[in-house]
Amino acid sequence: MENSILVIGIAGGTGSGKTTLMNNLIGKFQDVVTVLSHDNYYRRHDELTYEQRCQLNYDEPASLETELMARHLDRLRHGEAIDCPIYDFTIHNRSDKTMRIVPKKVIIVEGILIFENEALRNLMDIRIFVDTDADIRLCRRIARDVTKRGRTLESVLTQYQQTVKPMHERYVEPSKQYAHIVVPEGGKNLVALDMITGRIQRHLEDVCDTKV
Repeated sequence: MENSILVIGIAGGTGSGKTTLMNNLIGKFQDVVTVLSHDNYYRRHDELTYEQRCQLNYDEPASLETELMARHLDRLRHGEAIDCPIYDFTIHNRSDKTMRIVPKKVIIVEGILIFENEALRNLMDIRIFVDTDADIRLCRRIARDVTKRGRTLESVLTQYQQTVKPMHERYVEPSKQYAHIVVPEGGKNLVALDMITGRIQRHLEDVCDTKV
């Protein structure tokens, strides 16, 4: 079953344009694409208060239950549906709800640290790293966290200086070496988008030919 499913990993630093690239691909192939986001696999911390959860380092690999994500992705590759956790950034904890995800011909796995974990990255057929200037990434992160996640500007900047930037340099940037394709400027890079689109189209055609 997994031979008929193409798994594409999209990684890169915070605010690099991963989501824009992913949304462009979904727009072209929406009926055959399913998405698995690393953000939903942040560990549950019911034992901590909200204030304590705010102090955790969410930019290091240990903050994510990547081993569960790898198991879920492997099941999807084998044609099995999963119940994916849902993370609520407004409370810095997992929601009590889950999200049913069914496998489709193309699975997009996205997240900052998805190439850092060997077991997870080995489940991907194509690994794409979105590479964008640090200043641009910071501006995008501020806009996202303030408007969509209810954060203050001060808290965003403090987190960036204390954990986001050093963890990017320690874990995210080095994981670029595992990418098959490095895309400058994310979804705005139309040449790269055309190349990736063409690869997905060939996969879909191959699947159809196999079934005939």
